[in-house]
Amino acid sequence: MITRRHLLNTAAGLAASAFADLPAARAQQPPAPNLGPNRLVFLGTRGGPAIRTGFTPAPSSSLLVYDNVAHVIDTGYGVSFKLAEAKFPLPAVRHVFITHHHSDHNAEFGLLLYNCWATGLNHPIDAYGPAGIKQLANGFWDAYKFDIETRMADEGRPDLRKLVNVHEYSEGPVMSAGAVKVTALRNQHPPINDSFALKFEMASKTIVFSGDTAYFPPLAAFAKGADILVHEVMYAPALQELLGRNPHAATLMSHLQASHTLPGDVGRIATEAGVKKLVLNHFVPADATGVTEQTWADAVRPTFKGDLVVSHDLMEIRL
Repeated sequence: MITRRHLLNTAAGLAASAFADLPAARAQQPPAPNLGPNRLVFLGTRGGPAIRTGFTPAPSSSLLVYDNVAHVIDTGYGVSFKLAEAKFPLPAVRHVFITHHHSDHNAEFGLLLYNCWATGLNHPIDAYGPAGIKQLANGFWDAYKFDIETRMADEGRPDLRKLVNVHEYSEGPVMSAGAVKVTALRNQHPPINDSFALKFEMASKTIVFSGDTAYFPPLAAFAKGADILVHEVMYAPALQELLGRNPHAATLMSHLQASHTLPGDVGRIATEAGVKKLVLNHFVPADATGVTEQTWADAVRPTFKGDLVVSHDLMEIRL
């Protein structure tokens, strides 16, 4: 005869057995992925949003991996594909930074988060951007509400909206997490006021991203002694070809001249800052006829004699 005492003892035994098995179950969970060596990867190196030749060069985005933590800087169109091309696991993205709200820097902000989630994201992502980044995120959540909630119900996914923490920053401290501290400097990129350079200070390296900016002497002090300065660059002799493609050429020319940095001035900033390596990036224009990597390098050499790199999509620098 099965008594009440027998049932209680059986239940207690099953519970004890379940708890005893918990450590083994945890041990079978996959470990955090090994993201490989500390490195800086240039995912997209084009200045401007126009896509004319596939995804090479793609609009602006970079990947910084340090101490097994992944940071994406800017999210121009194609960033998800570029991360996949770089053989980087999308769900491993941990931090996202937007330097300013031009589309070649934020067009794929929401979709990058979504694509991380669609491929298995199960940890928080912290996203940082100037004023407006929360509105950008909320607009994406509204647009994709049906899809997100459908997949939560049908596929058992966590709520993406609760995995993403969005932070607005201005000039000064942006983030301090683990071995990485990030600071912002307001640069000069009219008509956008909230446009920033970002400095990543790590235990063994300091990397500064100029963001989109005209010649801005305070950037030299901000980047003083940096191991790497990643600076945007504009080549004036090639602008006529770019303008020939645009029906609003006169207005565009005024914007470019007021908002971007010529090679000689890039070199001046790097020399004054005493950086160990200067990396040219965010090329304006990125695909002009006859303009080669050597063209860009030669244009900077009169004002910078140090270690110079002309970046291209998927180029990697080990840190």
